[in-house]
Amino acid sequence: MSTYVLIHGAGSDSWYWHLVTPRLRAAGHDVVAVDLPCDDDAAGLEDYAQCAVDAIGKRQDLIVVGQSLGAYTATMVCDRRPTSLLVLVAAMVPAPGESPGQWWSNTRHAFPDPFDPAQVFAHDVPADVAAQLPAHLREQSDRPFADPLPLASWPGVPTRFVLCRDDRFFPADFQRRVVRERLGFDPDEMPGGHLPALAQPEELVRLLEGYRRSVM
Repeated sequence: MSTYVLIHGAGSDSWYWHLVTPRLRAAGHDVVAVDLPCDDDAAGLEDYAQCAVDAIGKRQDLIVVGQSLGAYTATMVCDRRPTSLLVLVAAMVPAPGESPGQWWSNTRHAFPDPFDPAQVFAHDVPADVAAQLPAHLREQSDRPFADPLPLASWPGVPTRFVLCRDDRFFPADFQRRVVRERLGFDPDEMPGGHLPALAQPEELVRLLEGYRRSVM
């Protein structure tokens, strides 16, 4: 049995993983879906990482999964707790010493224009799931975007990257370039947009379990 640590992105909560969690548990694993303090203007990246570490407690055999902005927290967790595998999903790929605020210009990311959150983020999410989204949206504080990633180098942990080919926020060509430049390998690809845990949970779990079997 492994422990999957699931870390959501900006302006969200652990509900993001609610379709993935039962599938991983049905496969015999423990799951920790973290709620980050994203609407707390006093909370920086250190608080995000500590929140995840506290939620993990004494659990072992960790597989840490970070979606979007959650990649920053996930990377910090891997530096602080023994971890078997790090998986980034439709994620930012942080560089050591780089803040989330710097990431946008450093990677030459272009925001969608016009920017309609429903069309950018939820265009492929099933209607019944999308209807529940507003209840789980939280105001994302700008506070953590000012904090540099407090690592001197990338964690010495096997790392995988899941690219979503229909992502309108981090387009596929952009992600392929950033992953190759920063991680030195080609990402794995799946169908779907920026929220694959809501739109394609079975495919995402299939990939996660394949990664687990490859390293454990």
